[in-house]
Amino acid sequence: MADHEEEDLLMASRMSMQNSHPGPKRSKPRDEAAAPMSVGTSVEESPEAKSRRLQRELMAAAAEKRMMAAKSTAAAAGLKSDRSRGANIPVRKEEKFLVDSGKELSVAETNQLFSMVFGGNPSKEILAQWTNQGIRFSPDLETSMGLVQHEGGPCGVLAAIQAFVLKYLLFVPEGSSNPGSRPQQNLGSKISSETEDMVPNVFSSLTEHARKRALVRSMGEILFRCGNSKRSVVATMSILGNDAEGASNGPIDEIIAKALGGISIESASDLQKSLRINTYMSCESAYQRLEAMIPVFQSRMGAMLFLISALLSRGLDSVQADRDDPSLPLVTAPFGHASQEIVNLLLCGQAVANVFDERMDLGGGLFIKGISTSVEVGFLSLLESLNFCKVGEHLKCPKWPIWVVGSDSHYTVLFALEPSVQDENIMEARESEIRRAFDNQDQSGGGGFISVEGFHQVIKETNITLLPEKMDHLCSTGFIVWSEFWQVLLDLDRNHGGLKDSNGSMGRKVFDLYHFNGIAKSVSNGNHATSEGETPAQRPRLTKLRVSVPPRWTPEQYMADVRAVSSSSGRNETNEKEAPAQAAGPEAEPPQHAQLVDCIRTRWPRADCYWTGDPPSIV
Repeated sequence: MADHEEEDLLMASRMSMQNSHPGPKRSKPRDEAAAPMSVGTSVEESPEAKSRRLQRELMAAAAEKRMMAAKSTAAAAGLKSDRSRGANIPVRKEEKFLVDSGKELSVAETNQLFSMVFGGNPSKEILAQWTNQGIRFSPDLETSMGLVQHEGGPCGVLAAIQAFVLKYLLFVPEGSSNPGSRPQQNLGSKISSETEDMVPNVFSSLTEHARKRALVRSMGEILFRCGNSKRSVVATMSILGNDAEGASNGPIDEIIAKALGGISIESASDLQKSLRINTYMSCESAYQRLEAMIPVFQSRMGAMLFLISALLSRGLDSVQADRDDPSLPLVTAPFGHASQEIVNLLLCGQAVANVFDERMDLGGGLFIKGISTSVEVGFLSLLESLNFCKVGEHLKCPKWPIWVVGSDSHYTVLFALEPSVQDENIMEARESEIRRAFDNQDQSGGGGFISVEGFHQVIKETNITLLPEKMDHLCSTGFIVWSEFWQVLLDLDRNHGGLKDSNGSMGRKVFDLYHFNGIAKSVSNGNHATSEGETPAQRPRLTKLRVSVPPRWTPEQYMADVRAVSSSSGRNETNEKEAPAQAAGPEAEPPQHAQLVDCIRTRWPRADCYWTGDPPSIV
């Protein structure tokens, strides 16, 4: 039909050319006359040239008409066929997933993947949690930089992505190839220059473009880190044909939601039917794919698809080799939480189960693995404050002041606006050096004691000079406890390698931290009042904390602080709730306490914290 129309148009063109007469010669405009002419260019277009030009224009119009007709009538298979024959059919960027569905995993690979993540017989509740959580920003203006969580299980995935999103929003400006440059227009610098009351307004000024860019870059960086900076795998769901006829009509998220409506993942077989993957060797190609796939990651399958993308980027066999016990599922029963292995995979690219530095020798040639490299964003744990684990310096002191915070049941994010919060003065750097040497000799799994042989090695590495009676006292029991060694160092002059500061040159550090909990919570106060009959608003929570870190003075003052902290931590929950929760500075009000404060103190010992309103929650 279109070919006949083209022939008719060309015939009409020929007839018009035969009956047309060349128009009168005209002088060129001044600016055209001044411009150099290419070889063969004449002032006047000849009838033959005009005829050829009109023919090209008519043929192009006919071709465009054919393409429009093909786009509106062809099914998905027809589209693929036309593209394979070279037809230049334009496709909306966000609709590429409907045309390029990717590669299928084999049945064996899918079985291995499903069993690795969920185990042999996962409950319907756990599968529902992981197949009903998208990667979406909060609609609330004050927390518009945060990813909102509705299901309990995938918080580890969302918190890790959130940490990298904050890196790009706060410290890596758009178009920058050098994150360390931190120009003044960075959001972090802008917020830090505002008053406290202006901070929510600055976060609310984020554009959709800025948030999307940060999300794409974050996801791409995580996946390439999992792939040893060589590759990234992007997983999606094959929904081709579910709604191909209407793919050009309506909002894309509604199209995807409708297409995913009939997909249920209850077994490895269900996953194998729907899962499709694409592998990319360059960052830019991966970014383009991720940007086109954002609507899919925002859908209810988003969190699970990103976890699968990270696992496949690392390689299933490599993931199993990273782990201490590969027989356990990565999603823990009975509540479906993301394991520490998942969080470590997303933060550092390896699915190790531990958070200490390097690896630990258990004897007999047996080692367990920790974090082997420095990281961009870090990790703090409530379990460390309870002496159940020891977070190493790699995770505790990341490149950027952003930490995923782990409790016994949830993951949240802590961050600062200025990297200077991690700067150490001379005495803090010295303490870190000694503590690092001590931890390297600690074979107790973070218990805080070392052997006499290990102690002599620490003394040698850190150039500490102790009197013989001090050495004998510390070594008398056959092992050396950090707390006793620390007290000796506080009373040992700096000239002998200790930490005694007779001049009192160390001052108190005061800075701000922000805590973000992405899980939606009902809010029905003040600015978020609801009308009659409506349910309270659901939104994440962002809390600003003023942190005051006292100087390290004398052993007596240190022990007094320890007793004060122990007394504060030992108060019952009722008394803590009754304590005033007013915003305060270090000199105005007594410090406030919450579980998050215990986590902060694992990074800044003896820190005092203050906030306004409800206590920050890490559960």
